[in-house]
Amino acid sequence: MGSTAPLSTWPWRNLGAFKYLLYGPFVSKVLYERFYEGNNNFSWCFHLLLLYVCRGLTYVFWNTYSNMLFLTRNRRILQQGVDFKQIDHEWDWDNFLILQTLIAAMACYCFPFLHDLPLWNVKGLLVALVLHVGISEPLYYWLHKKFHEGYLFRHYHSFHHAAPVPQAITAGNATPLEHLILTAIIAIPIAGASMLGLGSLVLIYAYVLGFDFLRSMGHSNIEIIPHQLFEAFPLLRLVVYTPTYHSLHHTDKGTNFCLFMPLFDALGNTLNSKSWQLHKEISLNSRKNSRVPDFVFLVHIVDVSSSTHVQFALRTFASLPYRFRFFLIPFLPIALTSLILMWLLSKTFLVTFYNLRGRLHQTWAVPRFGFQYFLPFAADGINKQIEDAILRADRIGVKVISLAALNKNEALNGGGKLFVDKHPNLRVRVVHGNTLTAAVILNEIPKEVEEVFLTGATSKLGRVIALYLCRRKIRVLMLTLSADRFQKIQKEAPPEYQSYLVQVTKYQAAQNCKTWIVGKWITYKEQSWAPKGTHFHQFVVPPILPFRRDCTYGDLAAMRLPEDVEGLGCCEYTMERGVVHACHAGGVVHSLEGWSHHEVGAIDVDRIDVVWKAALKHGLRPVSSPPSSSLLGS
Repeated sequence: MGSTAPLSTWPWRNLGAFKYLLYGPFVSKVLYERFYEGNNNFSWCFHLLLLYVCRGLTYVFWNTYSNMLFLTRNRRILQQGVDFKQIDHEWDWDNFLILQTLIAAMACYCFPFLHDLPLWNVKGLLVALVLHVGISEPLYYWLHKKFHEGYLFRHYHSFHHAAPVPQAITAGNATPLEHLILTAIIAIPIAGASMLGLGSLVLIYAYVLGFDFLRSMGHSNIEIIPHQLFEAFPLLRLVVYTPTYHSLHHTDKGTNFCLFMPLFDALGNTLNSKSWQLHKEISLNSRKNSRVPDFVFLVHIVDVSSSTHVQFALRTFASLPYRFRFFLIPFLPIALTSLILMWLLSKTFLVTFYNLRGRLHQTWAVPRFGFQYFLPFAADGINKQIEDAILRADRIGVKVISLAALNKNEALNGGGKLFVDKHPNLRVRVVHGNTLTAAVILNEIPKEVEEVFLTGATSKLGRVIALYLCRRKIRVLMLTLSADRFQKIQKEAPPEYQSYLVQVTKYQAAQNCKTWIVGKWITYKEQSWAPKGTHFHQFVVPPILPFRRDCTYGDLAAMRLPEDVEGLGCCEYTMERGVVHACHAGGVVHSLEGWSHHEVGAIDVDRIDVVWKAALKHGLRPVSSPPSSSLLGS
């Protein structure tokens, strides 16, 4: 889009979230009238604000519904996902609501008869309907065709069509010139009825919200209208469009230009011949199973506030690394209610997906929150949820399922071993991904390091890290009070390397060691024993707090997905865009390599280098820059 074209960019584009201060005068006027003047009647300012909220919610609710993949995956028209590029492109989709509110305010000042409209007038509704069909529909059709030609398309309408996958909010993502024209088209039926003395509040709310409802439905990429309706009443095909109908306009830009009524495409000879057959196919397919994923990452919900960090709740928020924000507070009661309902009623559900080299990768969520994993009475129920998900994946033909975070807790199910032992004939490969997690941590350690301090030393990850380091002749101070567990691990090392494993029982033992590998949460007091300049590597969840300003802290083990990943538009919890936890990446490597073994229970130290090289071969990369001479090498 040309930057010099008039009315091609929004005047408040540089204000960010401060653009909403433009509503300040409206809010001030409503509060002044209510509390200072004691006016209990609803003024036109109040109605404009209420209409703005209702309109915004209309688009948001449609966007939420279309991204509820557990409900809509079989109704999707275009199958690709919405990526970060499209989300950024549509970040300010609601600019048109501000513009139209300001224009409506000017109209109220210029035409005082709009201040005292009656609540209801049936004749006005009929007049508005006639004006919509007779003027707004054909005018929009003609102008829309013009905006697909030469200069107007290059400098204006191409901005709207830059979104590869239509979403409800895509409907609002256009230039100021287009929305000024659209404002006039919306105004014609309302203004016409009002100037005839037939206007009403119901007319304004019903027409504007109905307009927004149909536009957001048409862009939703979800087919909700059954084809049987058109077969029973064929003329309806000319009266109202469908999401499938409008999606064809986005894929074949030379057809299906109408606003809501395909009649005008039929009259203008621009009706796509595939419209009704494609609609029927998608409608019929909604009853069938969708495409089977090649790989599934099985997660759980971390906490109440982070449950909003999903595309069907807050799409733009989910496209950024999670951190708590104050605007989440109003959503917490809804999230808490959903927690209770999920605990009682829900099963594992589809959250998001992306594509990698022709393979479909999905994320499923166990409907349990992190704290529930530490309730003894909840363990059996959680394992049942995980087991059901694995059996479902096996039944539909998933090749690899990777367990995330607490879903592979050693005390809960032995890192997935419980399920593999119980179901020895599983075709789906169950993976905990810890081998690659260990490799990522080890890759951050320089070759010249001679000694490390290891907490969580007898855990699965602690054990394999210790065994790998001692083979590299690095002295490992293993913090554990259990001599038996330490000796068991020490005996696993080759005899010539066993002396490199040293049991320590106090943090004071590491007061001269500048490389700490943290697998168990440590407090400020415990961190204070580290010497100045220490680097804290970690594989503990949640990450330790960076109390020491004179030390450095590594992030949780993670890897960046290959550059050719497609349709990825959601950050994985606190990770950067395009970055996933190492256990997720481990499952991806397992799938891409086509390995036929399970990866559960104890980690095989001999597999670390194999898995690491396979990850690099497939284009996965470490997030942080490794030292110039790391243990594994990049």
